[in-house]
Amino acid sequence: MTPARLRETGRFQHLPSREAHTSEPASLQELLTILDPGSRYAKPLRPCGARSAATDCHSSSMGTTISTARLNRIVNIDHSAMTVTANSGVRLDTLNRVLAEDGLELVGSHEVVGRSLGGAISAPCFGPSIGDSGAYLSSHVSSLKLALSNGRVLNITPEQKNLLGAVRMSYGLLGIVVEATLKIRPATVFHADHRRVTIDDFANAAGALADSAVGLQFYLMPHKDRAYLDIRRFSSKDSKGIKALWAIKDWGESTVLPRVCSSLHKVVPIRGMRFGLIDSISAAAHDMVNSRFVAQGSNATSESGKYRAIGAGKIRFSTWCFPATDFGVVLPAYRDFCRQTYEEHGYRCDLPAIGYRVARDSSALLSPSFDETMIALQTMSTQEKGWEDFVIDLAEFAEHWGGTPMFNLTRSASVDHARNVYAARRNMFNKIRRQLDPDNRLLNPFLAQYFL
Repeated sequence: MTPARLRETGRFQHLPSREAHTSEPASLQELLTILDPGSRYAKPLRPCGARSAATDCHSSSMGTTISTARLNRIVNIDHSAMTVTANSGVRLDTLNRVLAEDGLELVGSHEVVGRSLGGAISAPCFGPSIGDSGAYLSSHVSSLKLALSNGRVLNITPEQKNLLGAVRMSYGLLGIVVEATLKIRPATVFHADHRRVTIDDFANAAGALADSAVGLQFYLMPHKDRAYLDIRRFSSKDSKGIKALWAIKDWGESTVLPRVCSSLHKVVPIRGMRFGLIDSISAAAHDMVNSRFVAQGSNATSESGKYRAIGAGKIRFSTWCFPATDFGVVLPAYRDFCRQTYEEHGYRCDLPAIGYRVARDSSALLSPSFDETMIALQTMSTQEKGWEDFVIDLAEFAEHWGGTPMFNLTRSASVDHARNVYAARRNMFNKIRRQLDPDNRLLNPFLAQYFL
């Protein structure tokens, strides 16, 4: 029986949920003490990094939240093997900065660099990566150290490919990532081609972009029928771009625009006028920041999401992945869905949606693009009132169009749909999970609905 997804009618008041006890171990030994079955810490035991998830995957109202923030040492950069080894609590922007000092970078492009390394390995972490190999940060993990629910450490080597594939994007259900070794490369220059098009024009080109091994990031404004495309290809030029210009672009998109939109809701009472201003300001901002001034870059200079208030609840978001081959049809359907929802319920998002091309990648058992190239579409808004209703409708829309949910980024995905999408891979993952955590000490109620 499919659980009901109830609308927020306003007739009932939500009781605040109880806060889980939070512990911040400063060493591996302290972490293992918390995980020891004989410890005083209440289960479920859930790891968290930067708390960047859109769902309750890292929390529990009755258990223990284990923050990895103090496990934040970069252990080693091996120039000959081209690898970096770091603790799980290291933030991606910190890791990027240290590597850039040596002229190096992580392989691929990964958004929201305020995330912790452990969180980015344990859940999907992607961006406008160029090429068709290694779409996720976890794809480039060659070995790692995992703290198990029995208080012991499991060292996973490159030879243990099946186990490594299970731990990647395992949402902390197999153990807590303590340390990981990732592949790195010399800083590589790309050229960004920026285009402003209608949504129908984007839909017509979506198939060709899906088939091309380009890095694709885009912004959708469905109520203005506009899309901004950022198409990236490797460049032979030496210039990596000016980091300050990329930082301004990121700051404008991640901080200034959300604050302006949020403020307009408070000072402009007439809905039509308010959203007209919001759309005009959003369009002007993207016309300005997505330009020739940020045409050259590298992963180090173009890192984005650094200024986004992740985990603070200021920007609400939900992300679905759609088959790239179908996205030309999904695009106009999404535009019509947003407009119809606004007409019928009076709610619409005030921020442009962000999307990425995510190449086919079977390196993780729970990879959203395990079978084919996908387009990830992240819908965002600063407005809380009406948001939960909207994401229920969004989930129904996405499921109708064959969307794939991610357990940390997708809100209101139905249990039956999620189980059907991951199907045999979920069953295989569960077999491994029961071996490594037979007492379900790492399984909280939110994840239990999908993995029990």
